Amino acid sequence: MKTALVFVALLMLPAVAGAEELETTHLFGFTVGSDVNNVGEKEAELENTGRFGKRAGTYAALSSELGVKFIPFDNFSIEPEVSFARHDISGVPGLDNQNQAAFDAFTFETRYRLLERERGPFGLTLGFDPHWGRLDEISGQPVDDFGARFLITVDKELIEERLFAAVNLVYEPDAERSRITGAWQSQSDFETSAALSVQLQPGFLIGAEARYLSAYDGLGLNSFAGHALFAGPTLYWKISKLYWMSAAWSVQIAGHAANDTSPLDLTNFERQQAVLRFGYNF
Repeated sequence: MKTALVFVALLMLPAVAGAEELETTHLFGFTVGSDVNNVGEKEAELENTGRFGKRAGTYAALSSELGVKFIPFDNFSIEPEVSFARHDISGVPGLDNQNQAAFDAFTFETRYRLLERERGPFGLTLGFDPHWGRLDEISGQPVDDFGARFLITVDKELIEERLFAAVNLVYEPDAERSRITGAWQSQSDFETSAALSVQLQPGFLIGAEARYLSAYDGLGLNSFAGHALFAGPTLYWKISKLYWMSAAWSVQIAGHAANDTSPLDLTNFERQQAVLRFGYNF
């Protein structure tokens, strides 16, 4: 309730003088916006993601992903990415202790914008991100991982140069083979998120975000494994014409794993998740 009152108070401030023309892609934390850069532009991005906390023991999984985005034609972007991961796991039931850093994955991110928010009722973009990885995301064990991320993102400027909103729908099927046992397993995740971001000063925005994540056994959302609701603050800062940064921190506030009456789902997800991004346009 207090957070909502603060947000309303921010909207009642005088209009932002000389507000920046913003790309909405990373205004919203984990949630992404629909904007696509202009043809011929290039953008380097470094995305650092952290996931912390299980039911017991010590758990931290960190990932750093570096990519370069290209815009070959209007409303379409491609971004090859490489990522590295670190797992620090100790005393977590069901997981082997780990203390390692290693190369993680290759990802090929694509975006196609169907509607521009400046010319229509809202912005609408579709995404498809296939990947191949070498580490299990949760346990850090060596695997051959094949998967993809299907994304629908919608955003809208609710108050001109002041308040922005976005909604994402994400489906992620994934199959992996253990390099230790040779066994295959498949799973899929579905995510719905919504976010608001308000511009306080030219190029400086803060916001709030809620994300509902559900996990399933099987590639087609076959058997429910657990779900979690995350919420937290977001920040975006356009440091200069060339540089920007964004950040978000989310806490699991509700959820449970299948066949587990304990509060929160700390089997498929974590207590806290965070993301910190840096970008350079050239």
